[in-house]
Amino acid sequence: MKKFLLLASIMIAGSAYAQDYKNSIGIRLGSGVYDAIGASYKTFITQPGALEFNLGIRPYSHSAGPWKHKWTNVSLSGAYQHHFPIGNISGFKWYIGGGLVFANSFSNHDDYSGVSVGVFPTGGVDYKLKSAPFAFSVDLRPTVHVTEGVRHHEGFFFNGGITARYTF
Repeated sequence: MKKFLLLASIMIAGSAYAQDYKNSIGIRLGSGVYDAIGASYKTFITQPGALEFNLGIRPYSHSAGPWKHKWTNVSLSGAYQHHFPIGNISGFKWYIGGGLVFANSFSNHDDYSGVSVGVFPTGGVDYKLKSAPFAFSVDLRPTVHVTEGVRHHEGFFFNGGITARYTF
């Protein structure tokens, strides 16, 4: 009986530690126009479905002859992601989904200030370490702006990123 209880305790403890995470918070490094670096929060609302929110910042500098323009872009994005397992690898999943981004550019030049709104499909992979409370992801977010706040952000642009998060 003691051996059974010991074995059952070990199995329960091991399976609890290996389960997927519910929430995570961390840093996202983006490739692009609206978020070079940002804070990231992800929460699973169902087993396969998650919401991810990012608050990003991107400083800019542009010189045209004697004129120098500097501006800062601050963005908030939110996306729904539907996750699928990759083979039998515990903690490794791919996902697809879509989302919205709201960005505001701050500058002393009107051509480089304003609010932009965009929509994007998203896809990527997510890996949760088995032995530590960390998850890592890589994503692609080709974005189409619906409204333009800055002429520099007109139309379609490619965006991608890598994220490291603490899970809880």
